[in-house]
Amino acid sequence: MSLNKRTSAEFLGTFWLVFGGCGSAVLAAGIPNVGIGFLGVSFAFGLSVLTMAYAIGHISGCHLNPAVSVGLFVARRFPGKDVVPYVIAQTLGAIAAAFVLYTIATGKPDYNLGVFAANGYGAHSPENYSPMAAFVTETVLTFFFVLVIIGATDRRAPAGFAPIAIGLALTLVHLIGIPVTNVSVNPARSTGPALFAGAWAIDQLWMFWIAPMLGALLASAVCLAFEREESTPMKSMAPSRA
Repeated sequence: MSLNKRTSAEFLGTFWLVFGGCGSAVLAAGIPNVGIGFLGVSFAFGLSVLTMAYAIGHISGCHLNPAVSVGLFVARRFPGKDVVPYVIAQTLGAIAAAFVLYTIATGKPDYNLGVFAANGYGAHSPENYSPMAAFVTETVLTFFFVLVIIGATDRRAPAGFAPIAIGLALTLVHLIGIPVTNVSVNPARSTGPALFAGAWAIDQLWMFWIAPMLGALLASAVCLAFEREESTPMKSMAPSRA
């Protein structure tokens, strides 16, 4: 498959992730009495990844996340020459989705844009968590999310079930982290809404690039260590004849 087709798939897939996940938060989460709340938003993010994995996984691998692309590269699952084009496509897809979502949200005269599903810490954390708490949360959640992705897509894993495991992992990530940062684990997802949420979101955007990348690198390192351990031959327990 050509690089153009694969990056186009990543653009569309990341658009769907941001539009579905952030859209559920911006448009549906807070409606009185019938809003979907944290649980609904968590499932929206998980379902967006799960559905798109089946739709474009065979085309691009369905990364939808710069941290995933970098993690897969470090884990020797993805060519380095394609990392930058993938990251650009993912980021542009997220920005396009945020623009469409902003257009819809501001079409209601009395709509309060609020934080526009942007990620934040301190005063901009949903529950006022500190920058350190936010950084640790994003790093740890990304670590386990990428660990699930690498393991579920291994050739030795049960075939056909990877999208389900990955989608449920992203749901769990959001169930844990929404109160802390609104959950990123994805620099592209953070970038799109931040451009429309205001200067504070752009000022804090650095964390939602660095922490997910760190988590992804740690997950890749652990997976490589597991593979090295598995490939090391067992020492013979037979007694020496010397």
